[in-house]
Amino acid sequence: MPVKPFIPWPDKRLRTATETVGTITDAHRAIWQDMIDTMDAMPGVGLAAPQIGVMLRLAVVDASDTRGQAIRMADPEVISVSDDMNTYPEGSPNLPGVSAKITRPARVVVAFTDHHGMRVRQEFVELWATSVQHQIDHLAGKMYFDNLSKVKREMLIKKARKA
Repeated sequence: MPVKPFIPWPDKRLRTATETVGTITDAHRAIWQDMIDTMDAMPGVGLAAPQIGVMLRLAVVDASDTRGQAIRMADPEVISVSDDMNTYPEGSPNLPGVSAKITRPARVVVAFTDHHGMRVRQEFVELWATSVQHQIDHLAGKMYFDNLSKVKREMLIKKARKA
């Protein structure tokens, strides 16, 4: 499948909530495959559909040490989060050249529709949990740097524009 181009920040689609998927079709499966190919080419540990201009609640995550473990999610929602937190550097191919350390819950339980069309709940931990939360933020029109203070966010965006 083809690797898709990333839409550049500040494209308004990156700030727009995506549409619910509902029933999974072969068209959704094809989008997921394009997303996995694009994520692997970055390389990255997750990708949300709006990052490539598809305004549907679709995401893929693969934080494994080896590729081929991608989880395909439609209409994901966080059901519960842990009190313990982790901090990882996060970035986005939509705003290349910059990253920031973001603190998020270390464990999340997420409900989503899988590639078989089944609604499932799955627990994610550590980097998997961070990536899932990052992708769900994208689906809501939120970028990772929205988790920074206003001053840090403005500095990051200014640095990105220079790069």
